[in-house]
Amino acid sequence: MASAPKMRAMLTVPEICQELGITRSTFYDWRLKRRAPRCIKLPNGAIRVRRADLEIWLSEHEDAA
Repeated sequence: MASAPKMRAMLTVPEICQELGITRSTFYDWRLKRRAPRCIKLPNGAIRVRRADLEIWLSEHEDAA
């Protein structure tokens, strides 16, 4: 029996871009304009987004049609 893939608690920029179907430049443009999900900047300068923060951000941007 195959197990389900483990969901990562923190996502990298490429993982976020793949999940949202956007380019890196779009992500960084959103970040500059404060429209991106809440980010964590690590001491080495790398950016991470908590899975929970991404889910919250997505729910806040749902279109109530």
